Amino acid sequence: MKRDYYEVLGLGKDASADDIKKAYRKLARQYHPDVNKEADAEQKFKEVKDAYDVLSDDQKRAQYDRFGHQDPNQGFGGGFDASGMGGFGDIFDMFFGGGGRRANPNAPRRGADLEYAINIDFLDAVFGKERDIEIQREVECDTCHGSGAKPGTKVETCSRCNGSGQEEVQANTPFGRVVNRRVCSVCHGKGKQIKEKCTTCRGTGRNKVKRTIHINIPAGVDDGQQMRITGEGEAGVNGGPAGDVYVMFRVRKHDFFERDGNDIYCEMPINFAQAALGDEIEVPTVDGRVKLKIPAGTQTNTFFRLRGKGVPHLRGNGRGDQHVKVKVVTPTKLTDRQKELLRELGGLEDGAPLHEQPEENFFDKIKRKLRGE
Repeated sequence: MKRDYYEVLGLGKDASADDIKKAYRKLARQYHPDVNKEADAEQKFKEVKDAYDVLSDDQKRAQYDRFGHQDPNQGFGGGFDASGMGGFGDIFDMFFGGGGRRANPNAPRRGADLEYAINIDFLDAVFGKERDIEIQREVECDTCHGSGAKPGTKVETCSRCNGSGQEEVQANTPFGRVVNRRVCSVCHGKGKQIKEKCTTCRGTGRNKVKRTIHINIPAGVDDGQQMRITGEGEAGVNGGPAGDVYVMFRVRKHDFFERDGNDIYCEMPINFAQAALGDEIEVPTVDGRVKLKIPAGTQTNTFFRLRGKGVPHLRGNGRGDQHVKVKVVTPTKLTDRQKELLRELGGLEDGAPLHEQPEENFFDKIKRKLRGE
């Protein structure tokens, strides 16, 4: 069900023509797809424009106030059709100072934006890298210079709509004669006719080409983030500016490191002796191997922090940290001699089951044995 047009523009039914125009300009700028990248922005933009097309026309507004969204010609065989009101190009008049209701089919229009997904390695995301990407985009035809006409011929003003891009259709209804505007059936809203089309672009004025772009992947970029390259999108229309390219980064997983924001996590195995007595181990980082001191009596799953060994901040100075989790590895196979040494270190009586031994921390027993107590 369509929402009430006054509700869409945030106005009451007593709103003046000036109120309607101001509300439309504000909401059109807010939801225009070139400005707002939210998923439902384009739908909201169209809803706002539909409301404005009706309420800004005195005749259509009076009809809407009386009948709402319902077609008054249903059941009478009339030809009234409200779906053709206005054209998408109306918004450009509002944006660029025209302020008029009717679209100018020859007004400059910005080219469409393009998206490009790129897969990069974990370390390239950490430190950044230069890379070339190849995109396919529409550009102005070199043969006809965007006119769409065969060289040596001219583009003529549409004889049906006189260049407006719209035509008027009149219909007799039980409620009187209704005049409706719709996209011109001859020029399809362009306002011009091409009798002899350019053979290169087939009258479109544009061609698809491949272009190589050199980009600098910023240090610290994360999976799912994107970078905008201004002016490398589709060519504009009627001299309008080109769109942009949005490069989306997909970062491959690393075999050893895991990332959380600007921090890096990893896991290092140590043995019983290292955990009990303490040790100094080497830990891989994105900058190379560094030494990490393991205190005596370290428990499994203990975390240690290496400051400044994480990912550079994308917008700012400094880097995150690296967090190292140590895992005490329990040997699965022991020789008789190893078993004997463990029993001796643990103060166990030969052959006695563990549950019958005194309740004392294993590492404390090892420390006492080493001190000769």
